[in-house]
Amino acid sequence: MGPREATIKRKTDETKIEISLNIEGTGKTGINTGIPFLNHMLNLFARHGLFDLTIVAKGDLEVDEHHTVEDVGISLGQAFRQALGDKTGIHRYGDSIMPMDESLVMVAVDISGRPHLIYDMQLPARKTGQFDTSLIVEFLHAFVNHAAITLHLKMLSGRNTHHIIEGAFKGIAVALREACATDPRVIGVPSTKGEL
Repeated sequence: MGPREATIKRKTDETKIEISLNIEGTGKTGINTGIPFLNHMLNLFARHGLFDLTIVAKGDLEVDEHHTVEDVGISLGQAFRQALGDKTGIHRYGDSIMPMDESLVMVAVDISGRPHLIYDMQLPARKTGQFDTSLIVEFLHAFVNHAAITLHLKMLSGRNTHHIIEGAFKGIAVALREACATDPRVIGVPSTKGEL
């Protein structure tokens, strides 16, 4: 198996995005989306997933943050799908229950080839700092659809919106790290269909 890396370049009239991903990394990052809260979440996602991740995004932030957040999600999903290749030898499944102070978030991932998101999070506030928290589900939809994975996300407890979202991103990172890991005992892909 070769290196599990990907580089994605996406350019539209609304955004220009470049992403480099190494699944077999150590958590090194260089992230600048123009959106400080999203930078923070992606930095901890990479750190806790042990993914080397570089993202440079320029978007029409003078309109709002929606296009940039969604297109970063699309591009990151494409990077994971490309880096995983034919998925030979992967665990496929991963899960975590992530505490972040008073919040607790449960995450389950299946690198199934079938995009599906279950998002069960009741965020107390519409904004954290200047960031519109309704964009979190938009980011995750874009990511899941383009990575072709199933992601279940459930908030078990929490009062602080920042803590809940941070717990979600850390939990997704840990679950993905487990799902992307390889096992020499797995012959081909872990599916009775013979493909993922």
